[in-house]
Amino acid sequence: MITWADFEKVDMRVGTIVEAVPNQKAKKPAYRLTIDFGADIGIKTSSAQLTGLYAAIELIGRQVIAVVNFPPRQVAEVMSQVLVLGINTPDGVALLGPDRTVADGERVF
Repeated sequence: MITWADFEKVDMRVGTIVEAVPNQKAKKPAYRLTIDFGADIGIKTSSAQLTGLYAAIELIGRQVIAVVNFPPRQVAEVMSQVLVLGINTPDGVALLGPDRTVADGERVF
């Protein structure tokens, strides 16, 4: 088990996808996402394997939850700065997000 203090170290925030394009060189099909996390965190990029359930155009304007305090990781030609959260299903990854619009950058706890 983890402690509450351990959980608090994971900084999960809400952001809005402003751009989604194929990450052409990724080993598995993925999109390069540009996500707006508001004024305090700003714009971040992520490579996310979402092609099974989502067309790129469907992702624009969608709010997602992402971990924003992992170290950046190179995924093919994309420097993935945040980890977008989802649920692995038989058809692909289903995104996690708020059930109503909230301010970008709001913390999940």
